[in-house]
Amino acid sequence: MSEVDKSQPVALGASRVELRVSCWNLLDRETLTNPNPCVVLKQLSEGQWSEVGRSEIMCCSLNPVFSHVFPLDYFFEEMQTLGFEVYDANGAEDAGFQDDAFLGEAECSLGQIVSQTKVTKPLLLKTGKTAGKSTITIEAEKVTSTNDFVQLEFRAQKLDNKDLFSKSDPFLEIYKVNSNNTEQLVMRTEVINNNLSPSWEPFRVSLHSLCSCDPDKTIRCVVYDYNSSGKHDYIGEFTTTFREMQEVSSGKEMEFECINPKYQEKKKHYTNSGTVVLTQCKVEKVHTFLDYIMGGLQIYFTVAIDFTASNGDPRSEHSLHFINPKEPNEYLKALSAVGEICQDYDSDKKFPAFGFGARIPPNYEVSHDFAINFDPDNPECEWISGVIEAYKRCLPQIQLYGPTNLAPIISRVLAPASEEEGSGHPMRYRVLLVLTDGVLSDMPATREAVARASRLPVSIIIVGVGNTDFSDMRALDEDGTQESGGERAVRDIVQFVPFREFKKAPPAALAKCVLAEVPNQVVEFYGSRGIGPGPGPRTSQPQ
Repeated sequence: MSEVDKSQPVALGASRVELRVSCWNLLDRETLTNPNPCVVLKQLSEGQWSEVGRSEIMCCSLNPVFSHVFPLDYFFEEMQTLGFEVYDANGAEDAGFQDDAFLGEAECSLGQIVSQTKVTKPLLLKTGKTAGKSTITIEAEKVTSTNDFVQLEFRAQKLDNKDLFSKSDPFLEIYKVNSNNTEQLVMRTEVINNNLSPSWEPFRVSLHSLCSCDPDKTIRCVVYDYNSSGKHDYIGEFTTTFREMQEVSSGKEMEFECINPKYQEKKKHYTNSGTVVLTQCKVEKVHTFLDYIMGGLQIYFTVAIDFTASNGDPRSEHSLHFINPKEPNEYLKALSAVGEICQDYDSDKKFPAFGFGARIPPNYEVSHDFAINFDPDNPECEWISGVIEAYKRCLPQIQLYGPTNLAPIISRVLAPASEEEGSGHPMRYRVLLVLTDGVLSDMPATREAVARASRLPVSIIIVGVGNTDFSDMRALDEDGTQESGGERAVRDIVQFVPFREFKKAPPAALAKCVLAEVPNQVVEFYGSRGIGPGPGPRTSQPQ
């Protein structure tokens, strides 16, 4: 017999979204008739554009609202670049379009669309100029599929005794009855030994498992007396539906007669073989990462760069910080790959960027959390491109030194996260990207900082640059139970990836690996606090 797993994980995978498109003020290429517009959706993959689908053709319209829906799988950790091309069809819907039928195009990422739910972009001509006042609006909607769980609790009273020298050892099995009368076992409770009026532990199952999300589907509940031989004695059963079970509320219980059909048929004065009481039926809404993003959650991205002497003199081509005009170094490659995805989820596109382990002007004292733009009051850089430029300007002005202390940077990020947590409804989640080449000098302090961070809306991504021993970083990633003042971490929030494993891979591969765990970490944090998604984000205006 299996024990009830009260902490069963919720499976999270790709989310499905639907895109709807409309246009405004399309170019009128012909003076006598308005265009018959059609939208072609394309997606960029490995440097190649491929058609995903196309809308219906709207007849004679400069302001078409298309009814066609474009369904797409959404992945937070991937850069999903989309292109929307608008043509004047003037013919069959499946025909190829000529350049002279082109009315304009717009490009954006799926991440931008879902983070704002509604995006309006100007349509551009092939020359890059705007197509007059033409705009295209893309709206995203999550495909509804319930993620609800239900918590149930049962007890029984005066069950039939099946044992000769002791009382029955009852357990309960719950089956979902399908339309073809086949059954699927949903749950088996623990065994309560030697008890005719047992109270089973509460358990949690998905609504899909319990009734395929159909509140009127038949649910069959069977009570057995456990035998170690595996030949359990049948006590009785009853049927119900989830709709009926939902009538249980606070202070109100639902009682079912446990019936043995053979006894009912043969025994003249048979009433029942006991009763089973449903004492709790509580629906728990389980939100997805996409729910939070489309509900207005902002991902705040902070960068921390290792400027310790082990990186080598930046003026030397052998240095990990060497600026090669022909090819970006590993620090720049990792920063671009991860940052370009994260910036789609930050409304102001401003990113705090810090360095650690260097002597900085004017006094050239060692700092472990200095702003790489040298503005301590405002360490934010505009877009990821601004972080890259600040990094390049910073290098000639500092002296690489040491040691490699990571705890101060983590603590720096925790300060605003703690303040946000204290608001009662934290809808800003912080992701700290650490780029480092070395062995930590402050491992105990870093462990403590990570443990404190696990209680806040924070994730930490560490990308190892170079060929150093990264055993400390792997330990932070693999040990999800960091100690903090004698307390263990409540979440695993660290993801470590060595850049050397992705040297020959496209940048998207590194970003996908590095960011893969963030959606689950976000859902785990808010779900554990019972915090649901907000009302929704702001929408963008044409740029």
